[in-house]
Amino acid sequence: MLVALEGLPGAGKSTLRDRLLADARTRGILLDHTGQFSWLSLAATRTLVRLRAGAAADNPEEVVEAACWDLTLHARFNLTPALSRGPVIADRLSLSTACLLALVHQRPVAEYVERLAEQQRARPQLTVLLTTDPALCQARLAGRETAPRFTDRPEAATHLADLYLQAAAAWTRCTGLPVWQRPCTTKADLDQLAADSLAHLNGSTRPSATTEAS
Repeated sequence: MLVALEGLPGAGKSTLRDRLLADARTRGILLDHTGQFSWLSLAATRTLVRLRAGAAADNPEEVVEAACWDLTLHARFNLTPALSRGPVIADRLSLSTACLLALVHQRPVAEYVERLAEQQRARPQLTVLLTTDPALCQARLAGRETAPRFTDRPEAATHLADLYLQAAAAWTRCTGLPVWQRPCTTKADLDQLAADSLAHLNGSTRPSATTEAS
């Protein structure tokens, strides 16, 4: 099973990922993890690096093609081999890429979601969208030592938060796959998210408290 963790910078994705990996290890569960991109194509990598820097391309279609090609490589050489050994969690995946494309090129995010969803081997069976308030995300980012990206700016974060909600709805609409929408604000939030996600990875019934995109 593949589970993708999505949301704003500072929403708690990496914290949740680390918690899941630690809890799985404690319980003797083999759980692997991966990132958003494969970085296996030099040409695609160059394009994606510019995209992550917020540089709009003269031909946006070339950027979409690069993102789709990278996702194809990711599915073939990273995700599929890892999934053959057990469940995998991705710290960002297709929704984050779709939102980044929409933010930079000012196009409807659903268009990008539909294109990326065409790579069926990279479709997560569950997406967890962390809907942590953008103001709290900004406060968390302020304490980091890493250089800020353009998506860390308050105006970009607010727009990005809305794009994630649109992308979640588009994802479920075109794939039929669930998206849990929950904040990761408190330790109680983190505890519940970790417990529910690990239960889902083990094939248990999804908790009724979960909110899904429709």
